[in-house]
Amino acid sequence: MGILKSIFTWWDGATIGTRLSLRGMDKVGEDSLGNVYYEGGKDVHGRPRRWVIYSGANDASRVPPEWFGWLHHQIEERPDAALPPVRAWQKPPVPNLTGTALAYRPPGALDAGGQRVRATGDYEAWTPDA
Repeated sequence: MGILKSIFTWWDGATIGTRLSLRGMDKVGEDSLGNVYYEGGKDVHGRPRRWVIYSGANDASRVPPEWFGWLHHQIEERPDAALPPVRAWQKPPVPNLTGTALAYRPPGALDAGGQRVRATGDYEAWTPDA
């Protein structure tokens, strides 16, 4: 099933075509989530092309901030060489949770009970005549 899955499913890792096109490209590194980063060739602006091969679902919010900066040419060197070490107070990045049970649901949302707080009278509606 592995070969068939890599031929037809682009949403769960790289397809076989993508893997074949990465031959000859330089593997630059891997992040803590298991995503692998490649560089090689030139884009239309003459800069080196950069890719990420996701470990698991293809979700751009799963790219850590330091590697996002590298992918978008905000830094030229590998993130571990170009950036200062992570501070103790920094939280790890969180992927996009929209559509999951952990998504934010504000008070009044249907999934959070559907009861809005009553208006307090501090709002005055705008009318074009006033």
